[in-house]
Amino acid sequence: MSDISANAPSDLDTLTTTPERRRRSGGRMGERSRPNGGSRYRNLVNRLAKTELVDEDALDAIHDASLTILEEIGMDIMLPEARALMKAAGADVREGSERVRFGRELIMDLLQSVPRGFTLHARNPERNVQIGGNNLVFAQIASAPFVADREGGRRAGNQEDFRRLVKLAQCYDVIHTTGGYPVEPIDIHASVRHLDCLSDMVKLTDKAFHCYSLGKQRNIDALEIARIGRGISIEQMEAEPSLFTIINSSSPLRLDGPMLQGIIEMSSRGQVVVMTPFTLAGAMAPVTIAGAVVQQNAEALCGIAFTQMVKKGAPVIYGGFTSNVDMKSGAPAFGTPEYMKAVIVGGQLARRYGIPYRTSNTNAANTLDAQAAYESAFSLWALIQGGGNFIMHSAGWTEGGLTASFEKFILDVDMLQMVAEFLTPLDVSPDALALDAVREVGPGGHFFGTAHTLARYESAFYSPILSDWRNFETWTEAGRPTTYDHANRVFKEKLASYERPALDPAIEEELDAFVAKRKAEGGVATDF
Repeated sequence: MSDISANAPSDLDTLTTTPERRRRSGGRMGERSRPNGGSRYRNLVNRLAKTELVDEDALDAIHDASLTILEEIGMDIMLPEARALMKAAGADVREGSERVRFGRELIMDLLQSVPRGFTLHARNPERNVQIGGNNLVFAQIASAPFVADREGGRRAGNQEDFRRLVKLAQCYDVIHTTGGYPVEPIDIHASVRHLDCLSDMVKLTDKAFHCYSLGKQRNIDALEIARIGRGISIEQMEAEPSLFTIINSSSPLRLDGPMLQGIIEMSSRGQVVVMTPFTLAGAMAPVTIAGAVVQQNAEALCGIAFTQMVKKGAPVIYGGFTSNVDMKSGAPAFGTPEYMKAVIVGGQLARRYGIPYRTSNTNAANTLDAQAAYESAFSLWALIQGGGNFIMHSAGWTEGGLTASFEKFILDVDMLQMVAEFLTPLDVSPDALALDAVREVGPGGHFFGTAHTLARYESAFYSPILSDWRNFETWTEAGRPTTYDHANRVFKEKLASYERPALDPAIEEELDAFVAKRKAEGGVATDF
């Protein structure tokens, strides 16, 4: 499979232009019209050599220290059912204690059954994604409590904005899956929120999606919604991973009940667990990056091993989310050199164990500014170097994940597409080497009018969504628009052109009936 479909036109947004503005101005014009396409940024592959930030001896030291933590200190396992499964598998479980210790041989034996790669199935088979190896999958921002755009400002999550963000995820092929609720719609009661949100995921997108592990019943409901959405049997669902969940350890060294229950429900049914410690150096992990990565690795290995206790061969992803805090304020920092180091070393560890690797596109900016761009650029640089396979929060993340930004979503999509273009193998075919064109022009000429150029000018180079390549005078005459201005306009234009993907009416009817039934039953119990 090639990195990027060679024959499909580019799925690029272009800025709306008048004929006058499409003229070349000073030789730099970023608003060229390009064909719209449907599959250019699917099935991305990163064939670049992966960076090895630490050598084999150092990696061995991190690995050994992680196993020492699990063997000597252990993890608090806050679910009796999980402790019983661990005891049956050979872990050191003691009556009256939540602390569980794991022998290093037990951990390493359990890792042997983890799949090196698998297919995550969407309701539209053309949207299936390959996880593992050199494959690269981008997921939308997830779980932000706030949402923002220029007109509405920062506001609490709500159903309307939730749906608008889900629609945007459907609009761009470089967003391969949704990541969770892009923003938490708190205007839907928590008892039934998962029913409405996951139903919308099926209806508004045809991509694979996520369920939150916030109690057994929510997992069961999500599994059924995913099954109905694909129109398949329970048996086929269990043989074809069709849903994923993020499992976060409660760092340091603790797995709580809902997370453990989520592993049990998902892994027992062959669905995808993304085991992700959230370890901030200096806060819930040692202040040194090496120490924080050791703890990350110990927590990740514990959760991954538990998936295999539940069901050997269950698909699981090694998640890394180690960054640092601002030691002046305690606030999380992202897109930092320390974050980059942790991402790259996390990739080395995941490859050592032969497990697909999850990381994230992050930043701590409060608005769409230079900080938002450069911290995300550093994050993307690290995850490509580190061999990330499944990238959470790829588009829309701001304020350290507290806010989903419509404008940042567009900026991120532009950056993701640039990454995809950079990863496209360089064409060195005889036609691309262009000797005939060089012979035609000869010394002192130019290539604007050659047949070779004319045949390729519309698709020769990546045409950014947001970059403005007009000269200063023309840009000034246009009112000096900023990247923020362009992103604000583009997301609105994209939403205006959104088309809901086709869904079999029988499936939609079955889905609506299931949601109505579960709502009539009261959904899930809550504290309010």
